[in-house]
Amino acid sequence: MISPDYPLASWFLVVSTLFFLVVVALPLFFAPLTWARWFGWKWPAENTDLTVYFGRCLGAVALAIIASVARGIPDPKSHRFLFDLVAMTTGLMVVVHVWGWLRKAQPLSETVETFVWAMVFITSLWIRFSILA
Repeated sequence: MISPDYPLASWFLVVSTLFFLVVVALPLFFAPLTWARWFGWKWPAENTDLTVYFGRCLGAVALAIIASVARGIPDPKSHRFLFDLVAMTTGLMVVVHVWGWLRKAQPLSETVETFVWAMVFITSLWIRFSILA
């Protein structure tokens, strides 16, 4: 499962996919409002159907990305584009979280999370262009 030629790249994919699967994708897909509560979000007590719908949609997209990225674990060199996908996804998540921070429209946990997205963004680019070049 782990590439003998590129173990760091394989382990990056393993750790990042498992982390985001457990912390983001599955909770969003199955229980978006519970996930939101864990991270400190508050919402009006009115109809939350749209919120749940968008949360589940985001969870479904995250699951699809994770499943695609996991396929590259045994041979990351042949799947370099997956590191591009991870970089694009996490880079855009940095933008989303900075935007929310600037607007003061998110809980502190989301602002702190910006640094996690940024670390994964930088690491994926570093592996893609240094180790797998």
